[in-house]
Amino acid sequence: MPLGAEATGIANIAMDGTTLDTWYPSPKLIEDEERVDALVTGTQRVSARDLSDRFLSIVGMDRDRLVELVPVRTVIADLSEPPVDAHDVYLRLHLLSHRLVKPLEMNMTDCLTHLVPTVWTNKGPCLSDNFEHVRTSLRSRGQIHVYGIERLPRMVDYVVPSGVSIAEAERVRLGAYLAPGTSVMREGYVSFNAGSLGPARIEGRLSSSVVIDEGTDVGLSSTLIASVSERRNRIPLRLGRDCKLRPSAGVIGVDLGDRCEIGVNVMLEPTTAIIDARSGTMISAGAVAGQSDIIITNEPNSACPVLRPR
Repeated sequence: MPLGAEATGIANIAMDGTTLDTWYPSPKLIEDEERVDALVTGTQRVSARDLSDRFLSIVGMDRDRLVELVPVRTVIADLSEPPVDAHDVYLRLHLLSHRLVKPLEMNMTDCLTHLVPTVWTNKGPCLSDNFEHVRTSLRSRGQIHVYGIERLPRMVDYVVPSGVSIAEAERVRLGAYLAPGTSVMREGYVSFNAGSLGPARIEGRLSSSVVIDEGTDVGLSSTLIASVSERRNRIPLRLGRDCKLRPSAGVIGVDLGDRCEIGVNVMLEPTTAIIDARSGTMISAGAVAGQSDIIITNEPNSACPVLRPR
């Protein structure tokens, strides 16, 4: 069934017309078939008379940042279609972090191509090309902190989901999906269109397009990476329930089922050779993709990681 979305937000538009970001405080899904059929994808400016007093107090020109804060209404007629512009991308990122749509359930193809590297500061987003000029003006408003220069901002500057723990705000991108009960430890990292479907512990790294189910523990310095396909898009990677990645373990492009464990310093790619103790043969890690109740560890008398039943 087609699924649409709409929201009213505030966009930061640079002096050259570049959309730096758009904040949608209350995005909505549209599931009614008749309403979805009437939607037209796009973004339009919102008239001042249609805004609440709280929104009106935000809009206007920020002359120090050389940015205009513009009220906009964005509509996505079909979330199964790829994004069309930066406003569209930001609405999809908000849907994920507000937990209205789960990771991998809508089309995020080429989403990063619609965004530009932005200087994220405590005074708001700025265009990178003129930032040294802007910095001088901004210093009249106090100390300037630059959090980073990249396409995606921190999630907590836009959405703070309930029931989660995030030790370091810098390490969770807008568009992360964190289920209630999830803890992202200080060394953990969660990218956009990725996250946990239930309570989980994340002390390692989740790339975009990686989803872990409830009870999974991603240990210190471990890595879950979805393989890159064309134009920086990624092939989804899924881990089932109650899995455990020991410190410095890694999985790249190999799905795992439920109750799987990857040992310390074991790095799995589809072509990685492992010994299957169940049959005594050497196989590739890709051959066990999706299997449940397995443990893959380094053992003293083996040159390759060994797979054993749990």
